[in-house]
Amino acid sequence: MYGKSYSACLYGVDGVIVEVEVDITNGLPQTTIIGLPDSAIRESTDRVKAALKNCGFRFPSRRVTINLAPADLRKEGSSLDLAIALGILLTDEQLALPAGSRLIAVGELSLDGSLRPVPGVLAMADCARRQGFDAIVTASANADEASLVNGLTVYSLPHLRMLVPESQREELSAGKEKRYEFDADGLRYAHIASEESSIFPATHDDYADVLGQEHAKRALTIAAAGMHNILLSGPPGTGKTMLIKRLPGIMTDLSENEALEATKILSAAGRLNHIRHGLVRRRPFRAPHHTISPSGLAGGGSIPRPGEVSLAHRGILFLDELPEFSRGALEVLRQPLEDRTVTISRARAAFTFPAHFMLACSMNPCPCGGGLDENGQSACSCSPSTILRYRSRISGPLLDRIDMQVEVPQPPPSDLIRPGSSSVELRERVLFASERQKTRYRSLNVECNSQLSGALLRKHANPGREAQVLLDTAISALGLSMRSRDRILKLALTIADLEDSNEIRTEHIAEALQYRQMDRRMRE
Repeated sequence: MYGKSYSACLYGVDGVIVEVEVDITNGLPQTTIIGLPDSAIRESTDRVKAALKNCGFRFPSRRVTINLAPADLRKEGSSLDLAIALGILLTDEQLALPAGSRLIAVGELSLDGSLRPVPGVLAMADCARRQGFDAIVTASANADEASLVNGLTVYSLPHLRMLVPESQREELSAGKEKRYEFDADGLRYAHIASEESSIFPATHDDYADVLGQEHAKRALTIAAAGMHNILLSGPPGTGKTMLIKRLPGIMTDLSENEALEATKILSAAGRLNHIRHGLVRRRPFRAPHHTISPSGLAGGGSIPRPGEVSLAHRGILFLDELPEFSRGALEVLRQPLEDRTVTISRARAAFTFPAHFMLACSMNPCPCGGGLDENGQSACSCSPSTILRYRSRISGPLLDRIDMQVEVPQPPPSDLIRPGSSSVELRERVLFASERQKTRYRSLNVECNSQLSGALLRKHANPGREAQVLLDTAISALGLSMRSRDRILKLALTIADLEDSNEIRTEHIAEALQYRQMDRRMRE
């Protein structure tokens, strides 16, 4: 007797369809699972056997061979439990599916037959839809997540006994041997998604709460408009952290594709077990502690999982007190900042996670903070060698990848009594510049100015003659790299978009250059 069912597992943050083939033959009772299963899948034999018996089904007292195809792909996790149980029931003719149905089964079985949720169901459901499946059977706790994929029927299964209609469950409990029909109507799940996401609740923090620091707000507006990396440097208490934590409030919402990408990553990380309100629409904001390890930042583990750079995909990664992070943790950022992906290699496979994020950092000018005393004079007690060691914790290549380096000094008392720019005003400017970029790149695989490179950068960020002379002169005087030159051009293009200018003028280059002044100071 031969039968099959379909399931899915995670490979990185993407779903992979797994064909569960079941062969039942005469012989001594034995169950074998082949096809590169991990220990969790091997243990599914005992879970499935107990669940079937406790729900009134029978487990075949013969030789059962289960093959997980493709056989050369290593399968991990407990998401295949339900498909294995379903495959045995179909092969042993204890259950019949509707004719012509193509569905996948995803879920972990308890010994009593109830279904437990598993991570990554959104990615699995999306993969199933793209490969022509029309339905998914999953645990009730995962039903909301699976229903986010359009064009896929969701069957919510709280308990294995619910696979058969209510009218047949009494016969099933009595142990009668017959072929039961799949309860298509009783398990069909309806979900109405709202426009907002509960994963990132609305914040009432407003830039109007930050007194003064208008130049820093201007810099953050430019950063948000073009998704440019930014570093704020200044003594304690000047508002660096307040400024960056309010950054998500002025950024654009995620597009449909971006929202799906961000939600799939959170799903793979097991953070969507209680989602009730549709795809994530607000940009993620991640702020790890400075004691984080390199693998926690970039991702890793024996079974690689997304790190902070991937959880911040399409959003903001905030590193407060940047020099306090370990050198190893900071250096793993270099490849994601350049390639917008992070690759984790293991002996058996290499996993690539998306990592298109905006890096926002803050730091003090020296270990003691370098604040002012009661007379308004510098209270720094650090020696030049101490300051040099402190600043050298940030390598030149990493600093080169930070587009904007802004000093945030203590504001004068006169600035503390005047109302400043609000988040609403700054967001309007960001939306205006973002619309210009969408129009400019509508036929390209580019969404913002920070993504430009090579020929596209030369085409769209082409300054006038006077602006070009200013840029070349500044590059030579400051000793900046060619990467810095390109980032200055992208910054100038974003500034031009905010000013509704169709060309990069001298004043745009000049403003972009002032955001690179720390390059030289950090190397002194």
